[in-house]
Amino acid sequence: MPNTDDHNTAILQSANSPTPVIDLSNIHLTLGSGASEVHVLKGMDLVVESGQSVGVVGPSGSGKSTLLMVIGGLERADSGKVILDGHDLEGMSEDELATFRGRNIGIVFQSFHLIPNMTALENVAVPLELAGDENALAKAEKELIAVGLGERLTHYPTEMSGGEQQRVAFARALAPNPKILIADEPTGNLDDETGQQITDLLFEKQRERGMTLVLVTHDRALAEKCQRVVRVRSGEIEQPVPISKPVARKRAPKKQKLG
Repeated sequence: MPNTDDHNTAILQSANSPTPVIDLSNIHLTLGSGASEVHVLKGMDLVVESGQSVGVVGPSGSGKSTLLMVIGGLERADSGKVILDGHDLEGMSEDELATFRGRNIGIVFQSFHLIPNMTALENVAVPLELAGDENALAKAEKELIAVGLGERLTHYPTEMSGGEQQRVAFARALAPNPKILIADEPTGNLDDETGQQITDLLFEKQRERGMTLVLVTHDRALAEKCQRVVRVRSGEIEQPVPISKPVARKRAPKKQKLG
């Protein structure tokens, strides 16, 4: 008969062990064709635990934003496995992928991507309405209040500052209550003070809701606010190099004076 104590211990260890919500294995992706073909991602592996925050850094053209698009299901890998919250994206049709993304992934871009002829309230309600949520407007209003825009519900993007527009975009990403939040240079188009406000809001809501956050940025200080920092270079994730402590030199024994 199986040992009951061992069985219960195994269950407890499984329950307490971190669960990967993002699991990328050997991801390859080539963009363009012919002379303009570029092998952007070259066998990337990345595992992110549920509720963890990860900052992705690297030089321009290194593939970090493309990596984010693969995680968000906006780009399909040529080969490899993309498993999000236990779901394999490879086997999904475009409609299935869109539905999964709408329910599970919030996306914040550098350039806001608001619909200019819609109010703040309508912009935030869009993903909820597409998902068939009958309470879309009420939920959108709640999210806008949560990001400090309760008095700007009926304003259009052109009537708001850059920081306010990014708050609207952030509220839109939060509205479906996603498990995964991805952000691509979310403070890139903002001044330092406004960027700090958006940063504080981003991490505050991530912690409150227990979301998994993957943040792409050129700002090393911003990345280091995350629990992990991943560096991408030439389409590959660099392995961290351990810093070796200097070896203390032993002092030579003092020579005794002869009496």
